[in-house]
Amino acid sequence: MDLATALQNINWLSVIVAATSTFLIGGIWYGPLFGKTWMQAFGYTEEDLKKRSAPKTFGLSLFLAFIAALILEMFIGPDADIMFGSVAGFLAGIGWVATFLGILYLFEMQTMKVYLINAGYCVLSLTLMGFILGSW
Repeated sequence: MDLATALQNINWLSVIVAATSTFLIGGIWYGPLFGKTWMQAFGYTEEDLKKRSAPKTFGLSLFLAFIAALILEMFIGPDADIMFGSVAGFLAGIGWVATFLGILYLFEMQTMKVYLINAGYCVLSLTLMGFILGSW
């Protein structure tokens, strides 16, 4: 399939919903589930996090999640179902994102705990994205 055909077959609403789903997961993941552990691992305090620009951080995060959902949609194609979308999202998370994060974390000498928190978020987010994209 060429790029023009791939772009014509995109379900834009599902891409937007899939991108937005990362905020739901992130809010739970980096909030009640692993928020304090993540903050301690990087040495952040609540005050540190309040200093960042929320519009910039969340706006750019949503844009990047949109790009990820768009590329995943193009990757799985218009005929994907829930199972294929979910598996493709999971494999993209494990096979590409988690492995590259692992390489970076080895060179940055980050802890396994931080790696598992961040890689886990990525794998879960991409799996849910694939589920959403495959279901529409």
